[in-house]
Amino acid sequence: MTAPFLILHDYFESLEGGGRLCSLLAHHRPSAIAYGFAKENHPFLQGINRQHNLHANSNIPLWRQFKLARAFQQRTVFIKDYDTLLYSGFYTPLAVVQHPHARHFLYCHTPPRFIYDQYDFYLSQTPRPLRFALQAFIRYLQPRYETAINNMTQILTNSHNVQKRIQHYLGKPATVIYPPCDTKQFKWLAQGDYYLSLARLDPLKRVDKIIQAFLKMPDKRLIVASGGQELGRLRNLANGANNIQLTGWLEERALQSLLGNAIATLYLAKDEDFGMSPVESMAAGKPVIGVAEGGLVESILPERTGLLLPADFTIEMICDAVCTLSPANALDLRKACEQQAKKFDITVFLQAMDKIIYKKTSIK
Repeated sequence: MTAPFLILHDYFESLEGGGRLCSLLAHHRPSAIAYGFAKENHPFLQGINRQHNLHANSNIPLWRQFKLARAFQQRTVFIKDYDTLLYSGFYTPLAVVQHPHARHFLYCHTPPRFIYDQYDFYLSQTPRPLRFALQAFIRYLQPRYETAINNMTQILTNSHNVQKRIQHYLGKPATVIYPPCDTKQFKWLAQGDYYLSLARLDPLKRVDKIIQAFLKMPDKRLIVASGGQELGRLRNLANGANNIQLTGWLEERALQSLLGNAIATLYLAKDEDFGMSPVESMAAGKPVIGVAEGGLVESILPERTGLLLPADFTIEMICDAVCTLSPANALDLRKACEQQAKKFDITVFLQAMDKIIYKKTSIK
């Protein structure tokens, strides 16, 4: 007898949105979960009884990605025990070859950007000795990924922005189901004296531009509450400025407290897939200074729940936006922010997923 539902996610290492989404679904209905590797005692895996760990971790750049791809393609015979499978990530879809006759759903956060729309950027960021290896890995992964996509029963995605990418690069239609925000976990607590950035410290998130703006505004305080590959460089960029604090990664309760006490948040990622941080900010009643591209145009209401800068924004525009979104003005937008966030609540997400995967109109 087959089990009803298996969720596959690339790996559980940090508290990223894709893993949170998979954990929510696994707890929503009895499900098993499979992953390439996981950090010990990862909170997203707590309480899930049936787990398949492929132990495909590595600290060697590119070798880690190759190990993950190969593990999902070759070491997932166990998926034959399931009649419905949901895939999340770049490498999990390769497992589809092990059980072609099941129902296969891909929740596509984005097609692999290092293969498609951001190929030139990722190649330029890769050290010269590794560029040939990256190109070789892409030649390995791309045809296998596209074959797997062709075998999906249905593709779901997190925004109309990514829906367009999927159609453009893969030639496939996709159904938009916005990712879930646990709006009850984010609350307006008070209004402190700082602005907040929660974006991962990655070049495409453009946190360096935010820091540069606050270096020009020594009377405005900024807290950057995240980690990532650029942490060292950005700390050097801040150069010990008294008004800028970089905390590194924090536990969820600390993040919720920082968010609940901020004036507003800044999120200026380049062509963001969807962007959960702005929704969490609005759930806490905090408006967002964002950029008018990617998924942010689907979540932020200009002048009502925040400000959207043009795609070619300058440092001066960031400064002007911070001054415009003063403590008093930010407070005026609180109710509209909280109302907008409800459109992305967990219940909305689960109802939409149930209609497609379970063919039902209500959740348990």
